[in-house]
Formats: sequence, structure tokens, C-alpha cells
Amino acid sequence: MTSVNCQFCGNSVTHTFADLGMAPLSNAFLKPEHAQKMEPFYPLHAYVCANCFLVQLEQYESPESIFSDYAYFSSFSDSWLRHVEEYAGHIIKRLGLGAESLVVELASNDGYLLRNFVAREIPVLGVEPASNVADVAKAAGIPTIVKFFGVETAQDLVRDGKSADLLIGNNVLAHVPDLNDFVAGMKILLKPDGLITMEFPHLLQLTQNNQFDTIYHEHFSYFSFLTVQRIFEEHGLTLIDVETLPTHGGSLRIYAMHSDQSSKRLSPRVKGMCAHEIDHGFDKMETYLKFGEQVKQTKRLLLKFLIDAKENGKSIVGYGAPAKGNTLLNYCGVGNDFIDYTVDRSPHKQNHLLPGTHIPVFSPDKIKETKPDLLLILPWNLKDEIMEQMSFIREWGGAFLVLIPEPVIIP
Repeated sequence: MTSVNCQFCGNSVTHTFADLGMAPLSNAFLKPEHAQKMEPFYPLHAYVCANCFLVQLEQYESPESIFSDYAYFSSFSDSWLRHVEEYAGHIIKRLGLGAESLVVELASNDGYLLRNFVAREIPVLGVEPASNVADVAKAAGIPTIVKFFGVETAQDLVRDGKSADLLIGNNVLAHVPDLNDFVAGMKILLKPDGLITMEFPHLLQLTQNNQFDTIYHEHFSYFSFLTVQRIFEEHGLTLIDVETLPTHGGSLRIYAMHSDQSSKRLSPRVKGMCAHEIDHGFDKMETYLKFGEQVKQTKRLLLKFLIDAKENGKSIVGYGAPAKGNTLLNYCGVGNDFIDYTVDRSPHKQNHLLPGTHIPVFSPDKIKETKPDLLLILPWNLKDEIMEQMSFIREWGGAFLVLIPEPVIIP
């Protein structure tokens, strides 16, 4: 039996959360001329720790290999840009941030969030490991350093006189292969009375809504609130508040402070979230062990649906080329025998092939040329935004299709 060590508590981890077979890296898009070359596949097997209930993957590729040249740019989702603009306005008011403050974002991508602080003349610093993405941020006037974050980077920044009044990490915690180093680094970089906010997909929502496609190699870990609370406490940081968010199929936003500063600021929502997760069994191993069979049943259901659609003569194309879509397609064995092509707004993905399935990626303009019967929305978390953008498919009787949590056609 395969055994990995829990990246938080170090225990040997043998219990399977979900085994999705072999898969390529979900953001390893191919150029068409490389279609005949050998493509690496790795086990996509999520385990759960019996001690701390951290769900995690075994690491097969280094973070440098995965993230140094990255295909994901945050600025291509309008709804996500609205989300972070609202967050910035809220947190600036809550903390009274101004010209004397410093806002640091970890995994700052193309500067999509920090520009909202720059517009209000609040000093910022982005820390982003992908140089191609960081270059876009720097070109937009967002100060950004190209580094992986951890204790060493935090110490370097503090030596340079940079400590954070607000330390932000949106959808980065799952991408961290060394959680203890990362959280310890945040402890170092945060000012004594500073605040950390982090957003990440909620493991409870993943299990309840069948979101197995959010499991991919770039996501090393998957979190309940109970487990995150334990990780932060281990490093002298206390979660003082938590909010539920609709983003990414259901996320949490946590607020953390140095433990010696947190006693008077604890929100009752922290106790409420702990109780909510315990009510749903997230402190018991059997809850986690049920998910693997649920995933297998979902695969069979999705394939039956797609086979029936094709046998009834339906043409299907995809919208989007997200990492979650690549997990879904590869696990279910869905290639261009089902999906003719997919489209994406990001020029960084267009004119490439999806990893593993080799489904071609085009500009959204392609949809009007071929007039498909069904438009499969692969980034289902953005389905409302996409359905609004692509409403014209109804002109020829086209309909939208989502497969998670179950197949649904939306006229």
C-alpha cells in the first residue's frame, strides 16, 4: 500500500480520499506541433490524514516546474474581478488602510487584486513565482517580486523593512507543497497588529457538491476549516473570523492574527463554523472515505449522459480551458470523440491542445462558426457569467450543459 507523509503533522497517510487514476498536469497545455510527443502522466490520488484530516496529493513535480511559467491569468474572469474589487473596498474600510500601510499579496498573479489598492494610493507588494505572470503585473505598475513564499522570503522582506499590515492569499494555500514553511513565513511577515485574509475552496462544499474535478496536481492540499484552524494555531496565528463565499463552488475566507493579539476580536462565526463541520462529520474518517465511491458513481453517470447525447446526434463543444475541466475530461476519458473543441478568452490558452485529451482550444468566436447543440461549461463556477456572455447560442436552438454536480442541460 502506498504511503505518503502528511505535509502538516508528518504522520504516515494511507487512507484514500479519491483516486482519479493517471493524469497530466492540468495546466500543461500543448502546442499542436507537440501533439505526437510523449506526455507525462502522474497518479492523481488524494489521501486523507487520520490525525489532522488534511486531504492532500503526493508531490510528483516540483513547484518550480509547475508554477514558474503558468497558464492561468486571473484577469480573464469578470465576476472574479468584481469579487476582489468588493473585497478591497471592504477590507480598506475595516482596517483603515492608507498611505502608511503595506498590503502584501502572496501568489499575486497578474496584479488583478492589488491594483484596487494602488488606485487608492495604498502601497502594495506582490509575491508571485510565475515570472511570465509577474511581468504582466509589473507592466501594469504593480510592484512584484518573483519568488516562492516561505520563511526565507519572509525574512528577506523583513530585513528590507517590509512588514505587512494586510497579508492576502487568495486560492494559494492549496498550491503550497510545504504548508508549515508557508504559514511560518506569514507569521514572520505580518506586523504585530496586522491581519491575514485567505480564501480557498471549502472541502465541505467539494464533497457535498461532487466537485472532484477541483482535484489536480497543482492543488497539493484541500481544507476544512477545522484543519486550517489547527495549522495556523500551530504557528502562533489564530483564526478570528470566517466567511462563506460563493466563489469556486463554495469557498471560505479566513481572517487571522498573531495569537497574542486575537483575544478580543474573536467572531462567533469561528465557533459556528467548527460546529457546522463537526455536524457534517469532518472530524471523523468515515466521512472522508465515502467520497471515493461517490466519484466513481459520478463518472459512470456523466459518461452515460454524454454517450446518449452523441447517439442522439448532438454536437458538443466546450467553453473554457480550466484546470478543473482537464481533471474532469481526463478522469472520465472524454476526448474529441465527445467534445469537438473548447474555447477560452485567454490568448495564453488559445491555439493550444488540452493536456491529455488533446482537445483544441480556440477563441470564443469559433462558437458562432460551428453552432453547436450543446455548450459544455467546464468552469462551472462561472456558469452564470458565461451563460450571459454566450446567450446568443439560443439563436440556433443551442443550450448550455454543466456536468458538476450532475449533468444538467440549461436551455
